[in-house]
Amino acid sequence: MASTLESSLDLKEFALKILDDKKAEQVVTIDLKGKSSIADYLLIATGNSGRQVGALAENLHREFKGIGIQSRVEGIPQCDWVIVDAGDIIVHVFRPEVRSFYNLEKMWGVEVPVAAAKFE
Repeated sequence: MASTLESSLDLKEFALKILDDKKAEQVVTIDLKGKSSIADYLLIATGNSGRQVGALAENLHREFKGIGIQSRVEGIPQCDWVIVDAGDIIVHVFRPEVRSFYNLEKMWGVEVPVAAAKFE
């Protein structure tokens, strides 16, 4: 099945809707265009438990597959930090304390959400 999404921006918006529908918290979008060749967008989200982190990642993977987007998932079964790589976008889903420890936002020069910062 061919994807109905025409750009990385559409794919980003699709992923953001899935994360919102599944109650991901502190979702941050980082525009990587012109900064990195790995992807156009990086999404960072928090799940409150390992179970929620895994469920968020699996839902993203399933929804991407449903519209013809191939993605790879890394970090299951531990579910502390799970990565869903859909090519033009990469989604990182963390448990709160793991997100605070790795602080990817700081690496990319983006403000850390207040709730994620409290674990520092």
